[in-house]
Amino acid sequence: MDQLDVTLIDLFAEEPRVGVLEASRRLGVARGTVQARLDRLAAAGIVTGWGPDLDPGALGYPVTAFLTLEIRQGEDAPGSGHDRVAGHLAAVPEVIEACTITGAGDLWCRVVARTNADLQRVIDKVLAESAIVRSTTVIALATQVPRRTRPLARASIVD
Repeated sequence: MDQLDVTLIDLFAEEPRVGVLEASRRLGVARGTVQARLDRLAAAGIVTGWGPDLDPGALGYPVTAFLTLEIRQGEDAPGSGHDRVAGHLAAVPEVIEACTITGAGDLWCRVVARTNADLQRVIDKVLAESAIVRSTTVIALATQVPRRTRPLARASIVD
């Protein structure tokens, strides 16, 4: 990553429809340079998508909660394992993120719901998987720092 890469990422993050030609004009570099940089960033897995970012609240899901799940472990425990639970979670539209974790639980999920009462329906849907043995839930009150990755790009510049 260098300053041009970061500048391209910032430009396309702020104006995703800008286009390669317009980006090259604004940045004063050749169109081929912009395209090659974008292709390289995508091939390296740094840029993972070009789709629109969606706001769950604007879609009617203003409640965010975090579920910590404990799952049945071990080969001798039938119907256990992270993959089984992950498959189940992927089928629940309100689960917008799930990660294997260390500590008190095994999996952490970010879920959204229409209301606090609707959150109970979402939790029940998540817990319908028999490999989940226990859960704890916390409800987000406000987002202090939204999900972001662009500061990492700036911090990763190699001179």
